[in-house]
Amino acid sequence: MKRLFLIVLFATSVFAADKPIVLRAARLIDGRGGSVVSPAMVVVRGNRIESIGGSIPADAETIDLGDVTLLPGLIDAHTHVLLQGDVTSADYDTQLFRESLPYRALRASRAVKIALDHGFTALRDVETEGAMYTDVDVKRAINNGVIPGPRMFVATRAMSVSGGYGPSGYSPEITYPMGVQIVDGVESGRKAVREQIGHGADWIKVYADRSYFVQKDGTLSSIPTFTLDEMKAIVDEAHRLRHKVAAHAMARPGIENALLAGVDTIEHGIAIPDDLIDIMVAKGTFLCPTLTVTEYVAPGRGGVWAKIPQYHRDSFQRALRKGVKIAFGTDAGGFPWDAVNQAKEFEYETKYGMTPMQAIQSATRVAAELVGMSDQIGTIETGKLADIVAVPGNPLDDITAMQKVSFVMKDGQIYKK
Repeated sequence: MKRLFLIVLFATSVFAADKPIVLRAARLIDGRGGSVVSPAMVVVRGNRIESIGGSIPADAETIDLGDVTLLPGLIDAHTHVLLQGDVTSADYDTQLFRESLPYRALRASRAVKIALDHGFTALRDVETEGAMYTDVDVKRAINNGVIPGPRMFVATRAMSVSGGYGPSGYSPEITYPMGVQIVDGVESGRKAVREQIGHGADWIKVYADRSYFVQKDGTLSSIPTFTLDEMKAIVDEAHRLRHKVAAHAMARPGIENALLAGVDTIEHGIAIPDDLIDIMVAKGTFLCPTLTVTEYVAPGRGGVWAKIPQYHRDSFQRALRKGVKIAFGTDAGGFPWDAVNQAKEFEYETKYGMTPMQAIQSATRVAAELVGMSDQIGTIETGKLADIVAVPGNPLDDITAMQKVSFVMKDGQIYKK
């Protein structure tokens, strides 16, 4: 009798898990760039999209969301969940020197919940800023259902060179944690790649330049961190091990080295010369511009940063016109997670030239391609994972609607309604 009860209980649980959910809404933007579907109906069974439109299954639970637009789950391709704002060096150093790794992990668990509430069902987190491999644990906790959060693609420690990253300015007799893994030399670079991947890195992150300044001709320049040989070794080793490389690169010296080395994405790209934009187009290199963080931190940093937003806007507009693949990224963590909704980035993207549809695609179809998950997420299509969000009204008429996500489903599970 006990065995029969367990069999019935198991069968009932499976049946309940497979019971379809029907989402009804005023309209649907599927992420592929086509016309808005109105009215809209999406059938979800388990963690997959079973159908779009058509008839309602007899055993379905129907959720009528009303005058909203259904969208694919949003993807932020540049975040730092272990960071809580770093306008100044003091903001940064306080977190590294005064906050334990467990405490930073707890704050990160709040950050990923905020991101999910805002409709971001996937994040590429591009380094822990001194928190070692804690991002791997945050990802594991999400995957195991310990905490709610987006799908995570993590880069662990990132890499720079001696003297190339903070904290800095302290007595040489003091030993303190660094914000990155310090890597000097070709073999050291290859070893660091192996270490990070061995500890769970999905991506490799490098800092390609630093110390920004304006040249006499008015262009923004920088000091490259790695030599070209070092950068090539890092990229080659990552690619040999079937991992991709993201490069923080803001001006010609760093961007050129990164592109010559064969990186997969340029992060920020504050001042990309036209000839390097052409190389990005030819190679299919992604740009992850992070407009939001530039606008947020520039006023508080002063100096050359007063001019950075204008360089950034110009670079973004030229890259857009020339056809660079632009993926949505905010650098959340560079600003406090509770200070700005990541979806503010859509406003900046449209303000500087994208159509609302292009902006939405940057955070769906294009970002899914960047993280290598185009076959699973990024568009609402039959057979794909059920990552679906809803915003009030029509975001093509008012892009600020993207900051008002009212419904979140990730992997077929409802997190916000």
